[in-house]
Amino acid sequence: MKYADMNGKLADYRRQIADIREKMRETLAAAEPQEVRDYTFNTPDGSVRLSELFGEHEDLIVVHNMGVACSYCTLWADGYNGIHQHVVSRAGFVVSSPDRPAVQKKFAESRGWTFPMVSHAESSFAADMGYVSAKGGWMPGVSVFRREGDTITRVSDTGFSPGDDFCTLWHFFDMLPGGVGHWPGVSSKPSCCH
Repeated sequence: MKYADMNGKLADYRRQIADIREKMRETLAAAEPQEVRDYTFNTPDGSVRLSELFGEHEDLIVVHNMGVACSYCTLWADGYNGIHQHVVSRAGFVVSSPDRPAVQKKFAESRGWTFPMVSHAESSFAADMGYVSAKGGWMPGVSVFRREGDTITRVSDTGFSPGDDFCTLWHFFDMLPGGVGHWPGVSSKPSCCH
């Protein structure tokens, strides 16, 4: 196939993806939110409630991170770090992981991360949100919450995996001959995901 023909075919696929994204937004808008309780998390400064993580916003994005043991979660966080200031102009944001606050703080400092982190180690939060596997391992993803008065609801969520839309590196690799190839430790499923 000639390059120009291939380019036209890829442009058509991208239009189809854009159409599917619009359908996803419409489906999401019609979904009934899931009411959740006001979970308590731990930070280096003490405990904090889910309701406090919204700050001045009605919406809150919580990333379900698997912690320092997961190279994929670290890759995602490294990439996210640069856009954090833009995200928090629209919604509250926090990364939740099973690591203890001291471990989170030390690792975040070593990576230069600027976003807030909370520990769900002493909470059923990850399990209740569906981010613990049947075998008891942590799973990566993101949940979006909305606060209206004293009520908190989860309005959407999705898992993270290699090739997803939340780590831009995958999309750059997709454009290379051979795709991801043998980039360090790549498999169809991260070994840290159980």
